[in-house]
Amino acid sequence: MSVFKNLPAAPVATKKPVSDIRHGITRTDDYAWFRDENWQAMFKDPSILQPDIRAHLEAENTYMTAAMADTEALQKTLFAEMRGRIKEDDSSVPMKDGPFAYGTAYVTGGEQPRYFREPRDGGARTILLDGDKEAAGKDYFRLAGIDHSTDHSVGIWGYDDKGSEYFTLKVRDLATGEDRSDTLVNTGGDGVWAPDAKSFFYTALDENHRPSKIFHHILGDRQENDRLVYEEKDAGFFMSVGGSLLDDVIYIDIHDHETSEYRLLSTRDLLANPVIVTPRQTGLEYAMTEGGDVFYILTNADGAKDFKIMQAPVTAPGRENWTEVVPHRPGTLVLNHMAFARHLVWLERHEGLPRIIVRDRKTGEEHAIAFDEEAYSLGLSGAAEYDTDVIRFSYSSMTTPSQLFDYDMATRERRLLKTQEVPSGHNPEDYVTRRVFAPAWDGEQVPVTLLYRKDTPLDGSAPCLLYGYGAYGITIPASFNTNCLSLVDRGFVYAIAHIRGGKDKGFAWYENGKMDRKTNTFKDFIAAADYLNQEKFTSYANIVAEGGSAGGMLMGAIANMAPEKFGGIIAAVPFVDVLNTMLDDTLPLTPPEWPEWGNPIDSKDFYQLMAAYSPYDNVEAKPYPAILALSGLTDPRVTYWEPTKWVAKLREKTTGSEPILLKTNMGAGHGGASGRFQRLEEIAFEYAFAIKVAGKM
Repeated sequence: MSVFKNLPAAPVATKKPVSDIRHGITRTDDYAWFRDENWQAMFKDPSILQPDIRAHLEAENTYMTAAMADTEALQKTLFAEMRGRIKEDDSSVPMKDGPFAYGTAYVTGGEQPRYFREPRDGGARTILLDGDKEAAGKDYFRLAGIDHSTDHSVGIWGYDDKGSEYFTLKVRDLATGEDRSDTLVNTGGDGVWAPDAKSFFYTALDENHRPSKIFHHILGDRQENDRLVYEEKDAGFFMSVGGSLLDDVIYIDIHDHETSEYRLLSTRDLLANPVIVTPRQTGLEYAMTEGGDVFYILTNADGAKDFKIMQAPVTAPGRENWTEVVPHRPGTLVLNHMAFARHLVWLERHEGLPRIIVRDRKTGEEHAIAFDEEAYSLGLSGAAEYDTDVIRFSYSSMTTPSQLFDYDMATRERRLLKTQEVPSGHNPEDYVTRRVFAPAWDGEQVPVTLLYRKDTPLDGSAPCLLYGYGAYGITIPASFNTNCLSLVDRGFVYAIAHIRGGKDKGFAWYENGKMDRKTNTFKDFIAAADYLNQEKFTSYANIVAEGGSAGGMLMGAIANMAPEKFGGIIAAVPFVDVLNTMLDDTLPLTPPEWPEWGNPIDSKDFYQLMAAYSPYDNVEAKPYPAILALSGLTDPRVTYWEPTKWVAKLREKTTGSEPILLKTNMGAGHGGASGRFQRLEEIAFEYAFAIKVAGKM
């Protein structure tokens, strides 16, 4: 029996059928009209959204509010709990760079960070950028941070005040705190200083929200006069600009999901054309870091599926000059690398767990930094300086609050700098974290990380929030999360399914969850639910599934494939209209996404494959569980019309009595609310839905 009582009539979307013929196959979409024809301009000015679309979204929000009205007190309680676990006036441990150390801090009640610096060895802090001050009066505000020049005199800072991820860049005098006249619009939010602090390089976004050009900006000049350094003609590639620790190289990183290309610009000649390292070759990936007279290159060349590290002279970095430094070891995935004056450092994943490896560049001797918990997370911060023996890393687990360490690579001594403070209190001994393995349909073992209180009964009665993502090779870490304690303390089992599509078990784990093997992702998640039900960690009726973005596609797929195995589903900014989106090459991410999902425009096989699993296309007459879809009006990644169409079709087709809810944030994009407490309000809403569905209010 549904826990949702006395609901008003749900909005009924008007049908306006549009037919499309591809590869001789005709499809009809009744809800295509939700896609505003002028969506590019609307992302920059949401007020121009078509009135009939706005009216429907507002009606959906009204219905959603009514359905969740009885959770308002619970939402406030959850928000207070989660806020109580945050040290409101928290501050980072400053990172040393030259005469200063740089960091971020919050003030009590503040939504946005403050960026500061202080003398290298301690002293009075100077606020370089006050996020709360800059965000004043804006419904949405997201900072891109501030990047100081080599001489520490000026900084580039950026912001997005629409949620559309078009960033404006400004230049701040760090001595006076005043912004100069330079204002650059429609950027990707990144900028890299030239060593003389008189100019910088940045990425510009085109009308389809793609990073297509790198420009060189001279301080004091107008944006229209900026010199075009490089233009990427292939809409299927992402692009970014970065710099080396030694400030002598500007990197232009061009890539899609399976192919890389680097172009280098020496800062000794800022007017030169960037030089290509190794031309793009489908399937060849590489990433570069500088080590003085050599580049260290992380690559999958020559069949190194889990990657290896090569080196090449700075003067001749082409592939023909690559020599092996760290060989490929199948099953040990090298994730990233950094080089310093005397050491080479990399983060790798071995047997599902991360570890940091340090190599003495002179002797070749290696040692590992690792921990003993059953499941944990490591983050490698590195350092802001090249000539150092000290790097920084973070560690946490589902039960252990985050710890920040400085590590001396020469002496192998680690120094604890900070332990995450939980003001309301946290005793790790009250909780259990485990990693179990769910058998998949083909014999693979799917890792599942669990967190629950020691006193939680494991007899099938416990509710469970089961989270999954499974795309782009992204690994969901088993890290400390104060928010989920609000569920766990109410008797929930919090579970993360490390399904195929991520790199949790190496690169092959990713490959076996993409393109024509995408359905493995969905089957793995269902296998995790089966295991948790079978082993009585929970039961099907008590499982609330959650995923966002590409994980939202997962939610849509499992809703179609096994609706009876889930009591409820939370789909945040869900990528559910897969086929229509991959057929629309004007959308920001479509061409770059083809190596991940396939190209249904060119390939009938991929067209039919996507048509067979695309959540929107496979909604059928069946009893769906309670579903909450969350959307952002200005989201350039998963456009608002995807969840809107999906909800309309679900509501039309479902034969069950459970509600299908849509919440559209009319003032935000893909990441939801921008402030740290505003974001907690959104999480409290999602958790209130899970608690209500589980009958635990």
